[in-house]
Amino acid sequence: MRSSYRNRLAEIEQQGLDGIDLAVEALDGVLHALALHDVAKARTVVADDDALDGRCLETHGGILSLLALQAPVAGDLRTMIALIDVVSRIERIGEQCVMIARLVTPDEVDAPNDGLVVDSIARMGRLAHEQLLMAKHAFATRNVALAEQLVQHDREINALNRAVFRRGLEIGGAADVREWAMRMTLTARCLERIGDNAVDIGERAAFIATGRLREFSDASHP
Repeated sequence: MRSSYRNRLAEIEQQGLDGIDLAVEALDGVLHALALHDVAKARTVVADDDALDGRCLETHGGILSLLALQAPVAGDLRTMIALIDVVSRIERIGEQCVMIARLVTPDEVDAPNDGLVVDSIARMGRLAHEQLLMAKHAFATRNVALAEQLVQHDREINALNRAVFRRGLEIGGAADVREWAMRMTLTARCLERIGDNAVDIGERAAFIATGRLREFSDASHP
């Protein structure tokens, strides 16, 4: 009976972590749509968010069912608590990707463009992609050191987010440029939040491994 319970918990955990792969797919898709002004691809990302939400709900329901049938010991209980939070983070990442997708516009002749902003957004996307994969591996292996490395990526993402905002203020003269700069600023903010959620997943990995819930960095102390 106990062996069956532990196997079921492992299945639920893998199911939840597979949701990170769906989030990575959504992130890559929306970055592609943004770079190429591909509205059709952006709409696909929005439509596919239902599958990500469904995976999160299924994982959440599996945990609740297991809790109702079993009395988990401390380590297993930490895993369940952490997984509930992780699937919530994954769902939020999906929502951020949808928000970016809805900012994608068709390619137009002489559309506003700024190299610093475009390059910064692309770099933020690559870092967020790496963060999500690192967070998944850290959680699966209970690797606290790897989880803590997520903060390094997050600091660079935060700096790039600020750079995009500042640049948007500098170039936002004409109305069409202001609109483009605003969309890019909102995009950068969404990517920054994706990075934050990846760090949160890493923190839950450390919680399972150590039994201590802590923040890797304090937003009130840059």
